[in-house]
Amino acid sequence: MEANTTQVNRKWYSGMLRTEDWWAAWLGIFLFVLGMLHIFHIDAVGWMIKPKHWELTDLMHHFSWAKLLKTSSKTYANWHPLAALLFSYIALLLMTTAGAYFQGWNLRKFVSGFTTVFFLTVFTWILGYEAHISAVDATVKGHNWYREFGLSWGLQLGGASFIIALAVGLLIGNFFKGWASQLAEAAKPEWFIKTAIVLLGAKMGIMAMKAAGFTKDLALAGAAAAFVAYLLIWPVVYFIARKYFGLNRESAAVLSSGISICGVSASIATAGAVRAKPLIPVAVSGLIVVFALLELVVLPPAYVKMAPAQPIVNGAAMGMTVKTDGADAAAGAILDDLHRVQHLRQTGEKWEEGWILSAAILTKIWIDIFIGIWAFVLTLVWMRNVDNHGVKKKLPASEIWHRFPKFVLAYLLVWFVLMFVMKFLPDILPAVKEGAHLVQGSYRKFLFMLTFLTIGLITDFSKLRGMGRMALLYGLALFVIIAPLAYLVAWIFHHSMLPPVAD
Repeated sequence: MEANTTQVNRKWYSGMLRTEDWWAAWLGIFLFVLGMLHIFHIDAVGWMIKPKHWELTDLMHHFSWAKLLKTSSKTYANWHPLAALLFSYIALLLMTTAGAYFQGWNLRKFVSGFTTVFFLTVFTWILGYEAHISAVDATVKGHNWYREFGLSWGLQLGGASFIIALAVGLLIGNFFKGWASQLAEAAKPEWFIKTAIVLLGAKMGIMAMKAAGFTKDLALAGAAAAFVAYLLIWPVVYFIARKYFGLNRESAAVLSSGISICGVSASIATAGAVRAKPLIPVAVSGLIVVFALLELVVLPPAYVKMAPAQPIVNGAAMGMTVKTDGADAAAGAILDDLHRVQHLRQTGEKWEEGWILSAAILTKIWIDIFIGIWAFVLTLVWMRNVDNHGVKKKLPASEIWHRFPKFVLAYLLVWFVLMFVMKFLPDILPAVKEGAHLVQGSYRKFLFMLTFLTIGLITDFSKLRGMGRMALLYGLALFVIIAPLAYLVAWIFHHSMLPPVAD
């Protein structure tokens, strides 16, 4: 079997305008640059809509869109909410359609699907802010919505909008499959979440300005935890797959990477590295998506219940256990909300939003970084020891670059830009912080919502049929090996770390 010279000899800039990974980087950087226009007193992002806390009886008594939606900044406070909603839709449609065009997608289907997905996301976002669902009986930023709406009961749920978006997506994806197929061209949770993660770099930059030491410790601990867990888990899963489940080398390698690293991306990269049959990464990817959904639903409340005093440990363990960027970020967002709401209710103290989520994301990012290196290592091993047929083959180190997740570079760029401004350009720091806060607070959260809805849309539980042996191995490895080992490693590197208290 000869190496694919077309891929091996790719230029360093190959795929910059054609891949989802690169377009997550471009879109995230573009939005960040829009936010940075605050330096010149230009608010180019504040028109993005956000939901408001509302109560059903009050809304029915006197309906007003202003009770449901608002703009992200006061600059556009006089806009009618529907005008802001329409402008938000058009702006995001134009940006995402540009990416769809260069990636070669069907534009007619994408525009139609994105329109539906966008307004379904807005609907679920608003619904999750109904006071009986989300209002917490505690004062936050001068408001106790539970008391202000005169509630006598409430679920006081953290992350309610995320859960509702996921439920709506699952309903469509499993019971209205014809409709789901029509939306498939725009159901791109990995693209949306990778773009959101780029903007999370702005969030991390803002948080680092407040707690630089804690941010550094979190990043370094996340790196150590990710690499230790990875080097422990991959060989264990590979050994079990080969010895006890009888999988061939290629299937065992793809499944081991999918379970122990970063899901779909890792399984596809590994399949290319070991020249697995195309069916193998497709089957593994189906398992990953379905199991990631189960993890997303089960793990956040389980971790909060099991270890309420270890929020950062729980976040890091989530990053090592949930096997796609989308599901990991989604689970981290739910975990962040659940922990903060429970702590607020029990102590009256409000942890700053985003730190628990960042623990999950940072751990996952370190794992993403390792994908390219690991795929390169596996390629060398397979070429030299498995399918070399006596032929000497060389693989350029540039393959690491081509397999490296580019959205991670954009995430780090955004983060480091803010750190550079803080250290060397303090005069413009207030404007930069304001712009970064607006863009990450509005766009990032909406992209998270898009991710939840579209994860549900693409999750088809019927895909588990016919994959009994691989599904059994995946489930056993995930819950018997990976989850306990990941939690142990997370505890070793993160125990006793708590999020800073919000101002």
